[in-house]
Amino acid sequence: MTEIPDKLYFKIGEVAKITKVKPYILRYWETEFKIISPKKSLTKQRVYSKRDVELIVEIKNLLYKEKFTLEGAKKRIKEIQAEKQKQLGFDFPEQKFQSALKSIKKELTSIRKLLAD
Repeated sequence: MTEIPDKLYFKIGEVAKITKVKPYILRYWETEFKIISPKKSLTKQRVYSKRDVELIVEIKNLLYKEKFTLEGAKKRIKEIQAEKQKQLGFDFPEQKFQSALKSIKKELTSIRKLLAD
């Protein structure tokens, strides 16, 4: 299995070394797999999260070792994510999840203001 360093962010060159996938293939996979979403730094360089790198390793495994097609790999990645969500107990849509977090944040902010007074 690929060893991913314990870092928050990686540049495209680092991801290429870790995963042994050429940078142009990584950029192509970004267009095919919307779940890979590196941020851009102030200097416009791609900055991948550890989760992005883990997904790239999984995609590489599906395409190169298990011989999935691009469409098959996309479908399998969605299935894997759905399984993980069920394991975590998130059985509600992402939009509701975000609104719940916003509500919690609002409440915590008001509590902090009360404590500051």
